[in-house]
Amino acid sequence: MKKVLMASVMAFGLGMSGAAQAEIAIATAGPMTGQYASFGEQMRAGAEAAVRDINAAGGVLGEQLTLEVGDDACDPRQAVSVANQFAAQGVVFVAGHFCSGSSIPASAVYSEEGIVQISPASTNPALTDERPGPGVFRVCGRDDQQGAVAGTYIAETYPDARVAILHDKTAYGQGLAVETQAAYNAAGKTEVMFEAITAGEQDYNAIVSRMKAENIDIVYLGGYHTEAGLIVRQMREQGMDTVLISGDALVTNEYWAITGDAGEGTLMTFSPDPRANPAAADLVARFTADGVDPEGYVLYTYAAIQVWAQAVEAAGSTDYEAVAAAISGGTFPTVLGEFSFDENGDPVRTPERDYVFYNWHAGSYGQLQ
Repeated sequence: MKKVLMASVMAFGLGMSGAAQAEIAIATAGPMTGQYASFGEQMRAGAEAAVRDINAAGGVLGEQLTLEVGDDACDPRQAVSVANQFAAQGVVFVAGHFCSGSSIPASAVYSEEGIVQISPASTNPALTDERPGPGVFRVCGRDDQQGAVAGTYIAETYPDARVAILHDKTAYGQGLAVETQAAYNAAGKTEVMFEAITAGEQDYNAIVSRMKAENIDIVYLGGYHTEAGLIVRQMREQGMDTVLISGDALVTNEYWAITGDAGEGTLMTFSPDPRANPAAADLVARFTADGVDPEGYVLYTYAAIQVWAQAVEAAGSTDYEAVAAAISGGTFPTVLGEFSFDENGDPVRTPERDYVFYNWHAGSYGQLQ
């Protein structure tokens, strides 16, 4: 009897210990390997910092968070595989993905499996306009907003320029190029070229030679920093001083590592520098002290996790429907300022988060005044 009693006490004690150590599994997913891995590292850095800070403050609903990291390599099929893996691991929230071409197919899995998704970086409008469930959100802007800023700027700043618009056939790149073209045309301008390139190639001299023959002054690229860097280098090698303009996928210092001095004068659109947001000052200082530059989407990933954690507290549960409703109906202070969301799951636009232009100069990028 004593042995039975002791066994019962021990089992009760272990059960109580397990309850005290309960954990909630969340995740981030992006290109942790491959040519866009610098953005995956931005997301990992933001997610790890957010989990660390939330756990240090007592966790969520009194439980500690654990972080899973998924590598989709910006490949749609791999993104679906990662999403299914998260579901099998019991993940209840994903801050991801980076590429729109990954976020969109993965969102169908998350909606089916009851996993809330907030993308820090996927800007294609279809992610939210065609979302498969109420738990799909983003904390970044949209390409119809970004393209409108870019197309109007090109038309007004370079009214007599011969313009080429290129895209890399991805959901992000092609979508951004089309939106930029629409705004440029709406301003009464017509581009000389609208062409597709293939992402991942090393030699773009054929399209560069065509642009040279057409005396292109401005080339707008809907695509990523790796292809942009190679195109700029190959333009300079052919003696072209054509200005390259692109979007937020150039917000990585790796761009200059590819271009060197050839990247001088490159322009790009992004939100006002998140590192300069007063709400992020303490966090930026901690990142800097650790030797990490919280550029690009580091703070966006941190903010996505903050939004979800506050919504869970408001809902009193990690239940999918309850958390989705809390996000849709709430306002959330974050390191990027306050977020609230419209009926599609997009952040309500505010002037301090609208798209602005940046210039690459001497190895770094800064906002144009």
